Amino acid sequence: MAKGKKVTSYFCQSCGYESSKWLGQCPGCREWNSFVEEIVEKNSSGKIRSVSGGNAELRPTKISEIDMQTRERMQTGFGELDRVLGGGIVPGSLVLVGGDPGIGKSTLLLQVCRNLTKDRDVLYISGEESLQQIKMRAQRIGEFSDRLRLFCDTGLERMEQVVEREKSQVVIVDSIQTVYSEQVGAAPGSVSQVREATARLLQIAKGSETTVFIVGHVTKEGVVAGPRVLEHMVDTVLYFEGDRHASYRILRGVKNRFGSTNEIGVFEMREEGLQEVENPSEYMLNGKPQGASGSIVACSMEGTRPILVEIQALVCHSNFGLPRRTAAGTDLNRVNLLMAVLEKRGGLSLSNCDAYVNIAGGIRMNEPAMDLGIVMALASSFRDKAIDETIICFGEVGLSGEVRAVNMVQQRVSEAKKLGFTVCILPKVSVPGLSDTQGIKIIGVENIQEAIRCIG
Repeated sequence: MAKGKKVTSYFCQSCGYESSKWLGQCPGCREWNSFVEEIVEKNSSGKIRSVSGGNAELRPTKISEIDMQTRERMQTGFGELDRVLGGGIVPGSLVLVGGDPGIGKSTLLLQVCRNLTKDRDVLYISGEESLQQIKMRAQRIGEFSDRLRLFCDTGLERMEQVVEREKSQVVIVDSIQTVYSEQVGAAPGSVSQVREATARLLQIAKGSETTVFIVGHVTKEGVVAGPRVLEHMVDTVLYFEGDRHASYRILRGVKNRFGSTNEIGVFEMREEGLQEVENPSEYMLNGKPQGASGSIVACSMEGTRPILVEIQALVCHSNFGLPRRTAAGTDLNRVNLLMAVLEKRGGLSLSNCDAYVNIAGGIRMNEPAMDLGIVMALASSFRDKAIDETIICFGEVGLSGEVRAVNMVQQRVSEAKKLGFTVCILPKVSVPGLSDTQGIKIIGVENIQEAIRCIG
């Protein structure tokens, strides 16, 4: 291979924009202080192959001439993962799985390999672990078929040769930050290397109908390390969230060209691997305190699934001039806004109080329907009056103190009834849309004053 000269270039970490000098603001995405310096090798012999193949006829195709043969999705063996993917794996797609180190990304994909190898060939390429390390983890999960092939290397060109020779239907690359190409004179994990590796894997996926999963680690800001263009190139982006010291895991789809991005999957980490949590609501409400003030159950919708979570609030008098406000599992700015509405419209003097709000179970919820639950939990803690354990609530709160309508009211009420709640506080404008209320008392409220009176 002809060697080129090494030069210093600057790349934007957000969009991958390349510049010959450092810039304070990226001309491409307008991000500030996003440029990093890299030493790259300019190689004149590098060629870019077309996704459609080099022998394709250079003629646009009429939309009426396109053959729409429905490709059957592959089932992963995990109902939670299939839901997030939109019904299963689409052949020829490129899927990015991101998450913190040690969260369980490799374990999840290895379990998916075990399920897929029952009727298809799978190639697992690891750049972080040896064959023996992967085998040790596999033995903890269970028995594997010989249709699973393992390959440990970090060279992109060698990976392409193995993939072309094996002709597996599914390829997993763990992780994209360890892959390097000899045609790019930069260190593995750099912006240019990650971009080049993803582009070449995209060519493999689209050119041979091979499904490719790539694993990506995230930065301290919670985004996949490397250029933001990485997420634009792939078909699906999944984030594996949760505290690695706890047993729960949340799989969330933030981009999906073949399905909804509102779905989540809930898993529990056990000794033998990840297990699906089929009823997240019941799981999230385990250990709910009895007769404690500042606690109420609210209902949030994640895609088509209603999830019941416990909202906890602690309000106490502050001894400092600037009260402390903390939120875990929800947006702190939203909590400050709701506290201002409570003081202005609800008559509660909260300006000299510390306030702590927590979504129990470690799950993060930002849906506006959680507003009413946060307001009632704050009011309950401020008055030190416990809310009846059979009460559940949901609704969006406006700046005038009004309780506004939310979507999918019937599904929320049905989920609450299934878990034994007997009273549901919801927006009054949503009550006429309910069709099945047998077994649960419906209380419609127009503003937060009416909701607070339900506390007692």
